[in-house]
Amino acid sequence: MAFRFESLQVWQRALDLSERINQLTKTFPKDEIYVLSSQMKRAADSVVLNIAEGSTGQTKAVFKVFLTYSFRSGIEVVSGLFIAQKRGYIADELFTNLYNEYEILVKMITALKNSL
Repeated sequence: MAFRFESLQVWQRALDLSERINQLTKTFPKDEIYVLSSQMKRAADSVVLNIAEGSTGQTKAVFKVFLTYSFRSGIEVVSGLFIAQKRGYIADELFTNLYNEYEILVKMITALKNSL
């Protein structure tokens, strides 16, 4: 692996979840394409991108800042899931599954941040 972030389990999980959010938002109504769909995809991608950016050649203090951004973006995705559920775009079972996955992810981000 050429880059440090590739070996981080938290980055790998974030990447997988980002793709799941991308696929999910494709099922949303077309009038959400530039609103909720876009916002959720950007937030999910932000988790992945900030972990990668912070891990590469930065000090621990800088990496912690980027992990905080990732954490906050993860929370943003969860809020988007609540909105999508409220609007009837996702089934309760899928909501619960993704909610639980993001709960694990933000705990992993927090644990990594605390270990630095």
